Amino acid sequence: MIGVFDSGLGGLGIVSALRDLAPAADIVVLADQARAPYGDRPVEEVRRLAHRAADELIDRGCTTIVVACNTASTAALSSLRDARPDVAFVGMEPAVKPAASHTDSGVIAVLGTTGTIEGGLLASMIERFGMGRTVKGVALPGLVEMIEDGLAHAPAVERFLERELAGAIAEGADTYVLACTHYGFARDAIETVTGSGTTVIDPAEPVARQALRVSGGNQGSGATIVLTTADPVRMRRQVRLILGWDLPVGRVETRTTTG
Repeated sequence: MIGVFDSGLGGLGIVSALRDLAPAADIVVLADQARAPYGDRPVEEVRRLAHRAADELIDRGCTTIVVACNTASTAALSSLRDARPDVAFVGMEPAVKPAASHTDSGVIAVLGTTGTIEGGLLASMIERFGMGRTVKGVALPGLVEMIEDGLAHAPAVERFLERELAGAIAEGADTYVLACTHYGFARDAIETVTGSGTTVIDPAEPVARQALRVSGGNQGSGATIVLTTADPVRMRRQVRLILGWDLPVGRVETRTTTG
């Protein structure tokens, strides 16, 4: 069974990609909405939250877990692997390498939460794979909350992006990396604001493929279990709005653990 967790709705993008690639896979997705977003929280707190979410999924039989959050991947992926070597963890990392190969202008904008943009993983990826390109990290505080509120396609999001991406556009960025799984739901707005001739790189499908490789592929009954640490009625409505799936949603309170 494959588990997916994020601080909120972002993990649904991975789940959608998994379901497209592997209709028979059994998937459990946990949205830690009671504590969303992770991006503005201290690293140690994010690490503890990630271990709690992983424990919940492991208790439910997941042997492969996607850490569908760039902030949690940066803060906790290594410690998760050390703590549970019997579980395959697949994390998120900013797609600097493919962006560096794709850009024509030589300017790349990496869009993420404050925690991701200021974290060491992005700096490492730029150093390893930047290939002499100009890579500009752009933090978008508040965008996760707007997406959680169902506003991904609202004019307010376009206005927000016009303001926050003005610098990257002025510098000639032609490739935009989504370094937050939530942002995939605002992809249309990002493409509208950045204009024609630009490319948006969303890692959801490559991450889903990696999860299937390590989990053994398209095996199971095709069940999808959705969990939240907040309001299940709201989460059910959000899943229906974003994915068009009407699924029951369970509420859990992730337990405290060390990590």
